[in-house]
Amino acid sequence: MRKLSILFISLLGFSSQAQELFVMAEPASNAPAGSISARVGQSLLKNEMTGGNIYSIAPEVTWGINKNFMVRGSAFLDDMNNGLGFSGASAYAKYRFLSVDDMQSHFRMAAFGRYSHSKGFIHQEAIDLAGMNSGFEAGIVATQLIKKVAISATAGFVQAFDNSSYDFPSDFGKSAVNYSLSVGRLMHPKKYTSFKETNINTMLEFVGQTNTENGKSYLDIVPSVQFIINSQARVDIAYKKELYSSLHRINTDGVYLKLEYTFFNVTK
Repeated sequence: MRKLSILFISLLGFSSQAQELFVMAEPASNAPAGSISARVGQSLLKNEMTGGNIYSIAPEVTWGINKNFMVRGSAFLDDMNNGLGFSGASAYAKYRFLSVDDMQSHFRMAAFGRYSHSKGFIHQEAIDLAGMNSGFEAGIVATQLIKKVAISATAGFVQAFDNSSYDFPSDFGKSAVNYSLSVGRLMHPKKYTSFKETNINTMLEFVGQTNTENGKSYLDIVPSVQFIINSQARVDIAYKKELYSSLHRINTDGVYLKLEYTFFNVTK
């Protein structure tokens, strides 16, 4: 009975956060305590250098250590160099330091940090810690949930390093500020009757970066739809469109597909 109660509480927490599980940005809420999730993110983005496309895949593992602290490890692979190959890896951690709960709403704030290593050639001015650049990011995220709508804002400072085999170009700015604004809404079900019901969420995200050394920036818009199946499996489908950019980037518009499965109470 105790194990069933723990599972019930975990599933309740997962369902209540369904519309907070954004595609491009990480919300202030954490992975359920004691859970481990496996995710595979894929993207097919336009290659501005060749006119073709760049396929990338990122396997990830996330561990919810407790209700306030989670960690994630990611690997990055792409087909930019004659076939699919390893381009880098990163470690991510997030600590939730503020929670304000009400009957039909809650507010969360968290601090996060990321360290990434890349072995690839540095192709662009924009700093991308998802396989293209070595470096770190530190920032703050705040998320407000009101009934079926979640709004989340993120700001982080990014510092790029030399990649393992390539120096960072002297005419590129090494530091930047990342920012995002995400809005998600639970579309289905209208009322919960079972945790096995499929949740359908729609989202709209704005994701940008401003280089602090040269003032150049970009801003993308990303609409998406998300399916939470049996309160454990997750499918994200998104399309990214560049709104503007003064930073040179090699991959702009394209599609994302993310698949994730969460195992609850693994480490309790």
